[in-house]
Amino acid sequence: MPERALVITPTFNERANVEVLIERVLAKDARLEILIVDDNSPDGTGDVVASIVEANPRVHLMRRPGKMGLGTAYRDGFRWALARDYELIFEMDADFSHDPDHLPQFLEAAESADFVLGSRYLNGKVTVVNWPISRLLLSYGANIYARLVTGLKLWDATGGFKCFHRRVLQAIDLEDVRSNGYAFQIEMSFRAVRKGFRPVEIPIVFADRTEGESKMSGHIVREAIFMVWRLRWWALTGRV
Repeated sequence: MPERALVITPTFNERANVEVLIERVLAKDARLEILIVDDNSPDGTGDVVASIVEANPRVHLMRRPGKMGLGTAYRDGFRWALARDYELIFEMDADFSHDPDHLPQFLEAAESADFVLGSRYLNGKVTVVNWPISRLLLSYGANIYARLVTGLKLWDATGGFKCFHRRVLQAIDLEDVRSNGYAFQIEMSFRAVRKGFRPVEIPIVFADRTEGESKMSGHIVREAIFMVWRLRWWALTGRV
């Protein structure tokens, strides 16, 4: 049997994107299924997905009572996937900043790695479209900062387009993962590498969203600034 793969996509007010996104994801490979983790979107995103679920067994929906954060959405999605027969488990945004056309590259790269990261800065080359220079500098600088503090040898530790083999997620205590914003991406990669798993980065083109609003906030930035030092301390004290 071919390996089953699940794309986990958190949503909050993504009604304008979600139907087309699902169609494009499923078209890329017959092994792919998608789980939408919706945080009770006021715009009815969950209802749109529910109607698709009724007609397509490759589409799944998890409804949550309110906006609970990116990290908790992925952790809930990981648990859902691990309770079922999925070998490859993806993280992917709903706003098309993560292009579904890259999914076959992830599937190929996963044949020779424990987890795969889609990189916007591989080997120092920037592949970001339509971001203001201030946002680009913040993101690029954050990755340099994360590498220096944590020692992670990743060009894009903050990127959220990823694919894990189930063995990686099974080895990580998801209850112990503390981050909830973009620091979640750093923490998951850090914990995976500390467990001895091998990552590989592949180049992706990252385009700024054209529908909806960015989820970036000052709290998310502050969490990332301090979390990398916590990760370093936990590593030094043997906690991870």
